[in-house]
This record gives sequence, structure tokens and C-alpha cells, in this order.
Amino acid sequence: MPEPVLDVRNLCRSFGTVRAVDDVSFTLPAGGSLGIVGESGSGKTTTARIVVGLDRADAGEVLVGGRARTGRARGRSERLARAREVQMVFQDPYLSLDPRTSVEAVLRETLRLHVPGTDHARRIRELLDQVGLGGRAAEALPRQLSGGQRQRVAIARALAVQPAVLVLDEAVAALDVSVQAQVLNLLADIRERTGVGYLFITHDLGVVRCVTDEVVVMRHGRIVESGPTAQVLDDPQHAYTRLLLESVPRPGWDPDRIAAARRALEERPAGRPAP
Repeated sequence: MPEPVLDVRNLCRSFGTVRAVDDVSFTLPAGGSLGIVGESGSGKTTTARIVVGLDRADAGEVLVGGRARTGRARGRSERLARAREVQMVFQDPYLSLDPRTSVEAVLRETLRLHVPGTDHARRIRELLDQVGLGGRAAEALPRQLSGGQRQRVAIARALAVQPAVLVLDEAVAALDVSVQAQVLNLLADIRERTGVGYLFITHDLGVVRCVTDEVVVMRHGRIVESGPTAQVLDDPQHAYTRLLLESVPRPGWDPDRIAAARRALEERPAGRPAP
């Protein structure tokens, strides 16, 4: 088997008495797409922040291309090298972009930081084309763009350094449904053409089904189920996974029954497995 591009081993992270991430392990193959799903407080975003390097684990390790990156980076050069390996796209593209900086300047600054001493005009044009934005968008400020266009800029900025892994934290949650579909199609096309690996952090099972090969289900900081996406979503083995699927509104949806199932799951004695 080829070495995974991302290998997460036995991650643990606590905040006071709260175990936000509890012995979490998974792998992402090169060019693969893995979804991490769960409700708020499940630990999925903390896991993503550790992978990117925005938070530090109490125990465990993260390897990218076989190289450990859990410890503190030594100096500016190593910090930049780690940043090039793993990039992140956040939920709100307006907050992640400087409102006073044009699209071209955003991309130029990223390229100048990681690839100094060269003319970046051609690369900027390539990036804009890659995310479906023409040259007209180059001079625009974030407030002059739609939400979908802003998220495309954020994706272009992340791709500028040619990362091995792109972490997408609820990256389409703030977009209209039709725009979500456009951005997800764009991401699928980019993965096919570049071979970048995706780590999707989301609560939206529809997104997971559309764009991931494998899925990890987290609850209270732990992985309760994992496997191929179609298998997990079509034949869930854990009560919590079934609860997530049943909580999606559809014809005949009964919120009282879902609430009762949630209470039963929460009341199950500690240490007793959820069937």
C-alpha cells in the first residue's frame, strides 16, 4: 500500500476537564477525500486545527508524507514549509479575507511569502482560471464579490502554494444551496486535476456523500464509526450515525421521535456501547 499523504495517530487534546479529541486516528491517501462529521462539540474542528498546526495536541502525532509535524516548528523556514504542506479554507470567506486588499494582492502576497524573487503575474492568472474567476476579479475587493466568489478566492489562495492536503472546515456552509453545488463541483474538478487530498470538516451529510471517499463520524471527541462513505451512510452501524442520518428533515420526518432517540443515546450508561 502506498504511504498516506496524511496520517493522524492517536490524537488527544483536552481543555480543562473536557476531552475535546480523544485517541483519534485516521489516514488520507494521496488525492483522496475524507470527511469528518459530527455535531457541534464533537471534536471535528479541533482535530482539523491540530492537523493544520493552529493548535497543538497533548498526545499523538500528525504526519504528512511520512514527516511528523506535531511538534513545534523550528524557525521561519520550517513554519513556511509546513504551511505549504497543509492549507485550510474556512467557513466564512469574508472574515478570512482582508476587506481592504484586492484579490490580486491577496494572491500576490501569498506567493511572495512562499516563492520570493519571481514575477507572479502568470501564476495569479492561472489560479483565478483554476477556481473559475476571470481576470476581471483580480482588482475587486472582497465586498465587491458574492459569497461564492469570495470562497473561490479563498480556495485559490490555499492552492497557490500547491499543498498536499486541503482542509475545508464547513467551507460551503455559508453559501446558498445552488452556489454550494457549484463550489463542490469546482473542488471535485480541482482534486481530479491536481491530486490534492481533501479533509472535509462538516455537519452536512449531503456534502459528505457528494465529495468524499471515506468518512469518520465523531462524537464527544472520539471516532464512533468510519469507513467508505457509501457504506457508512447507507448501512450505519452505530446509533449515533443513525441519529445523524435520521435528523435530516425529509417527508415523514418526526422531530419528537428524533428527540427521544437523542435522549436515549445521551442517557446510555458510560462504557456501554451504542448498538
